[in-house]
Amino acid sequence: MSVAAMDAPRRHPILQALRGLAREPRAAVGLAVVALAVAMAAAAPWLAPYDPEIPDFTAILAAPDGAHPFGTDDLGRDVLSRIIFGARASILVGFFSVAGALAVGALAGLAAGYFGRWIDAAIMRVMDVVFAFPSILLALAITAVLGPSLRNAILAIAVVNLPVFARIARAQTIVVRELDYVEAQRALGFGSGAILFRTVLPNITAPLIVQGSLLFASAIITESYLSFLGLGVQPPTPTWGNMLRNAIGFLDMAPWLAWFPGLAIFLVVLGFNLLGDGLRDRFDPRD
Repeated sequence: MSVAAMDAPRRHPILQALRGLAREPRAAVGLAVVALAVAMAAAAPWLAPYDPEIPDFTAILAAPDGAHPFGTDDLGRDVLSRIIFGARASILVGFFSVAGALAVGALAGLAAGYFGRWIDAAIMRVMDVVFAFPSILLALAITAVLGPSLRNAILAIAVVNLPVFARIARAQTIVVRELDYVEAQRALGFGSGAILFRTVLPNITAPLIVQGSLLFASAIITESYLSFLGLGVQPPTPTWGNMLRNAIGFLDMAPWLAWFPGLAIFLVVLGFNLLGDGLRDRFDPRD
């Protein structure tokens, strides 16, 4: 081996895949949309032209114009400002629900796949019970019991997504635990914890990341469902779901109340799906 090859920095496969996204038009578009949504949520206080919660009774149901590009609602609140601030709820719910489900589900799947036997049976039967419920109905039941709030919406969506990550982690762990380098570490006396977290987990990360990006889109839709039904974030805090709920009574006279939040949901969900498809293509070992 040449000295140059020995001195070349070793690149993590995930970083290599992320760099490769720029060469995938579909993934690049998705990444751009996601980055724009995250930036909009982070900079909402500076981007929004008006306070999203303060009514203006002199501009009730104003059509889109120069002063209010997306119009106003039945209380005179600027729709553009509410959409910008509504991105915060969607991004927060998506991030924390997917992160929580990924962390717990991956640990459960690691344990089930590596140790097997009764541990595998116990963990996966619990996941099967959760998976047996339709996801939206289970999320509705959890939020109905715990009460409507941002925190409970995050918890409900995380519980719904737990079995997905657990199943993926278990399946990948069963494959990796039989590989030669894992067997060699056992023979050298490495403990189960070291093998799981230093060897097995890094080698099953890719499919978990891909699934997480796809479930991020699903989490945003589920949060919109919950808010639309009054079980998510409560008014006057703006979310795209409760904006659609508020628009129901004004579809004839003010259709823009439904157009713009619906378009925001569509674009952000599409962005995460495109990004997830791009990540899946980059991580596909058959490429």
